[in-house]
Amino acid sequence: MSQEKAEGLEEESSILIWLTGFAFIAAMAAIFLFVPTEKTEGPIQRIMYLHIPSAWLSFFAFFIVFISSILFLWKKEREWDIYAYASAEIGVIFCSLVLITGPIWAKPIWGTWWVWDARLTSTLILWLIYVAYLMLRAQTEPGSMRARYAAVLGIVGFLNIPFIHFSVLWWRTFHPQPKVISSEGFGKGMDPSMLTTLGISLGAFTLLYFLLMGQRVRQEKLKDEIDRLKREKIYSS
Repeated sequence: MSQEKAEGLEEESSILIWLTGFAFIAAMAAIFLFVPTEKTEGPIQRIMYLHIPSAWLSFFAFFIVFISSILFLWKKEREWDIYAYASAEIGVIFCSLVLITGPIWAKPIWGTWWVWDARLTSTLILWLIYVAYLMLRAQTEPGSMRARYAAVLGIVGFLNIPFIHFSVLWWRTFHPQPKVISSEGFGKGMDPSMLTTLGISLGAFTLLYFLLMGQRVRQEKLKDEIDRLKREKIYSS
């Protein structure tokens, strides 16, 4: 990588860091100062502005794994494997946040931390699948065989996401029905201030995803470059 290109990437990363920081400051201000307290659930409802963006970004991250895995199996290019790996790591982080914030929200509302309903159980299964994906990569020797196995698991795991989305529509569950995207229309089930705050929070989480993604992709490419230089040194000695 040329020095000019490296400097350009560093500048872009710095700008994205600042944008992400400002976005989260705006999101926290909206969550705790702008949006009114929900009448039925009280202050605990504010965790929704962390819970829903975490869920959406985990789905988006696993979608990137899905697409990148398909492209890797098709084109056999290492770059797509890097994108899939990096996005899977970030997706697991966001999915972990979903599984943490959900019970915190559920305890005072449902009177229990966890219920084995369709959406909660399928979300836990999704998390386990992609944790298994990361374990597979950690425990298998580097190479095309590991990348192929991981790609297949990344594709299969994503097929659980439509089931998660429609589970609250197909069965009667503890989990509430969708309010942002519903049969009534976009955002019809929410107060405008709540929808605005959710949008700001989602924007902050989206910026965080791309910030983390850029860092992890650069780290993996740098690791590949270091490995290449080591091999060249061994063969030339």
